[in-house]
Amino acid sequence: MIVVAKIGTSSVTTEEGTVDEAAVAKLCAEVAALRREGHSVVVVTSGAVTAGVAALRPTGGRPADPISLQALSAVGQHRLMRVYDDALATEGLHGGQVLLAPLDFGDRRHYLHARTTLLRLLDFGAVPIVNENDAVADDEIRFGDNDRIAALVANLLGADLLVLLTDLPGLFDADPRLFADASLVEEVTAIDEALELAAGGPGSVRSSGGMAAKLAAARMASWSGVRVVIASATRPGVLADAVAGRAGVGTVVAPLARRLPARKLWIAFALPAVGRVVVDAGARRALLEQEASLLPAGVVSVEGAFGVDDAVEVVTESGEVFAKGIARLASANAEQWRGRRTHELAAGLARELVHRDDLVVLVGAVSRRPSS
Repeated sequence: MIVVAKIGTSSVTTEEGTVDEAAVAKLCAEVAALRREGHSVVVVTSGAVTAGVAALRPTGGRPADPISLQALSAVGQHRLMRVYDDALATEGLHGGQVLLAPLDFGDRRHYLHARTTLLRLLDFGAVPIVNENDAVADDEIRFGDNDRIAALVANLLGADLLVLLTDLPGLFDADPRLFADASLVEEVTAIDEALELAAGGPGSVRSSGGMAAKLAAARMASWSGVRVVIASATRPGVLADAVAGRAGVGTVVAPLARRLPARKLWIAFALPAVGRVVVDAGARRALLEQEASLLPAGVVSVEGAFGVDDAVEVVTESGEVFAKGIARLASANAEQWRGRRTHELAAGLARELVHRDDLVVLVGAVSRRPSS
């Protein structure tokens, strides 16, 4: 089994912002236990920026500007890795640092290269330690939280399990910090609007994600065919319990039964959308029920400037995103020929705005089960 385990800043650093050596040691001991059982494990870790702040203690506390945060991450990253190296060495293991940026997922060639590198590290018996490449990332195109990176890595590797470790026992049906009667949601078979509202916003001043980010990552992994467990980083044996599927480990998000082909997973979750195409009800039915291509005839309007081979979201007139695909017409041509029948299109233009081979439908059933 391939397991991706993500641990957040609030779980891997102390209140003072230094790297929590005990927390890292616990995680690495559990990783080693899984390795002894024959599982492959990739760790996605946060904490570099916070560790950098603790080391340099800039005047005025933690800055907000991206350049300062990037510089601080460069200081904190090697401190973070030093703690991981020491903890893994205690278990007889070696860690391999892997810093990823959006381009590594958005470009198909980079995507495949990242997968090859991670798999080779696993072949060598190393434990890949993944983080966002904060020090050089363009703030406008960075991921912003490692939950999404963890889901993308799980997608990339075709993982069996993604464990999102947090400072709460899992996802609750209301904010447990505000509502004493909030109940743990033990199982989610798909993610609905009510659940997203319950997830709320960021969970800690030291973190960039929070439960909402974990829920978004869980949705992504679920569509990738990956089982997800959201659980407490402090729970003893949490990784072993998640692998074994023990009841009460946290919130389990079930994978969808139909796993998308690798290329469609890349389109759906790794390739950033540049624009939107609004379609009418007839086009929506054709895409959902007949697995048809998106033709200019069904297009109501075009949003954003995109070129051929850029990714676009396909939305209803009410704004619901229900599909995503790679455009075969640039936005200018799509706008010019929207609503036109195929035989009316100019010679030399693609007949489809998005071909069905490059189209992914992103809607599914919804249900959840709270704890008793």
